[in-house]
Amino acid sequence: QVQLVESGGGLVQAGGSLRLSCAASGRTFSIYGMGWFRQAPGKEREFVGSITWSGGSTYYTRSVKGRFTISRDNTKNTVFLQMNSLNPEDTAVYYCAARLYSGIIDDPRSYHYWGQGTQVTVSS
Repeated sequence: QVQLVESGGGLVQAGGSLRLSCAASGRTFSIYGMGWFRQAPGKEREFVGSITWSGGSTYYTRSVKGRFTISRDNTKNTVFLQMNSLNPEDTAVYYCAARLYSGIIDDPRSYHYWGQGTQVTVSS
């Protein structure tokens, strides 16, 4: 089992920045990659980006590319989502997730463990 706990959400004005953290515990040696997803009210869960656990390769959805950065600190079993130039359309609950195999990285079904989510609200 892998446990994931997100933190760092909050309220920010448009143009501002936030950094989310996702701390992993348990069988972290089994993690192949980590992903960030978000879900706005009334909308489906949306892929934001991902990072491989060992090599650190990243991939982002088009709408956040150049604004969001995913990084990891393997010594602390923590993954970060740095979000810059936030706009109201980024408002959502943000989830981190862990997958045990390579899989289809932007498909939520590829992920085996999920955090509880953290709310990000961007005011205009």
